[in-house]
Amino acid sequence: MLLKEKVFIVTGASSGIGEEISKQLSFAGSKVVCAARRLDQLERVCEQINNAGGISIPVQADVTALDQCEELVTQTIDAFGHIDALVLNAGISMWARFEEITDLTFFKDLIDVNYLGAVNCVFASLPHLKKTNGKIISCSTGQALMGFPNHSGYSASKHALHGFLSTLAIENKNEITILEAVLGWIRNTELRGNAFGTDGKKHKKPPKQNSKESIDLNQCVDRILLGIKKDRRTVYIPKKLRLIPFFKAFWRWYLEFRAHKVVEKPR
Repeated sequence: MLLKEKVFIVTGASSGIGEEISKQLSFAGSKVVCAARRLDQLERVCEQINNAGGISIPVQADVTALDQCEELVTQTIDAFGHIDALVLNAGISMWARFEEITDLTFFKDLIDVNYLGAVNCVFASLPHLKKTNGKIISCSTGQALMGFPNHSGYSASKHALHGFLSTLAIENKNEITILEAVLGWIRNTELRGNAFGTDGKKHKKPPKQNSKESIDLNQCVDRILLGIKKDRRTVYIPKKLRLIPFFKAFWRWYLEFRAHKVVEKPR
């Protein structure tokens, strides 16, 4: 997919991966609609993009509300006339062993944002994407393919999204394409610092420091954009995550052992 003059909607664009994707898309010549709940941060991102010669607009939207997703699409069509791609990046996480959780209500938040929020965005934009033979890009995780300690609700929400998008790809073959970016731990994002803890409240700081195996934010986004350009169906960041399906099928015990080792590493 060529990026020049293409119209992208990017959710979760106020920080982290969403912000960097929006900036790099604009530098490549795309027109970007930056969506998130924090309007002040969206305006900051779009101001930086536009001052650098790019084209972007901020749209405040909560992906858990279908009417706001529909308004997001309406504003995109009004501004640019069509939609070429939707980047599903809005997401929240957790860091808590299930048996230690004292307030379970945040599990609903995980499903509402990570799964149903993406479904809302797709529902609102799919008719327009089919007109352009467009693309859906999902910023996913290795935890969509396997369980992971301290992330039971997060993993469940990402498994649901993976199943939804896999089905959507079959139902809309030759009309749209779907790229799933299967990510490991990415540095310089707010996801882990804002993760829910055992009491249902967000951590003020990451519960665990980044390991030497974590990936730099810019490097991550570079590889996502390369996957878009080359019309890939899946990109694994880091590449070793592509081994998850193999180990899951033949060496599940080793996969589970490695997951525990990663979590238990000292800070």
